[in-house]
Amino acid sequence: MTFLPDTGYVPTAEDRASLDAWFAEYDAQSAKRDVERMADMAVFPLNLVSDDAAGNGRSAQWDREQFVATMTQVMGDGSEDIRFESTRTPVFLSPSMAVVFTDSTMTTEGRTQQLRYADILVRRDGTWAFQTMIQSGWGDNL
Repeated sequence: MTFLPDTGYVPTAEDRASLDAWFAEYDAQSAKRDVERMADMAVFPLNLVSDDAAGNGRSAQWDREQFVATMTQVMGDGSEDIRFESTRTPVFLSPSMAVVFTDSTMTTEGRTQQLRYADILVRRDGTWAFQTMIQSGWGDNL
């Protein structure tokens, strides 16, 4: 069982529903490899946190152009089917800030890969956007 920290804010049903809807849209765009639309769902500069092959923590800030170029390269040309099955555990810090931990299974061409990552999202004018991506193993690419 996972125990979430007491942040002092108890999310409403609408908070959770709006965050779930945001992730459903982001996952759909990821599956289609619509990197431009994925970029529309972010706040730039985007913070990235990871570790490298030597075990050192790394971080970077990307502008939209860097995000689109890197994600286009990482996600491929879209010729193979890609599916994500994700379980998300959000920790709301306020009505407009959430840290979301994700356990995901990515399946492409019959191969599966387990992913664990976290995102920091902010809500502005009623719309969520990711601002920080945190995932192990990508530091050499930052």
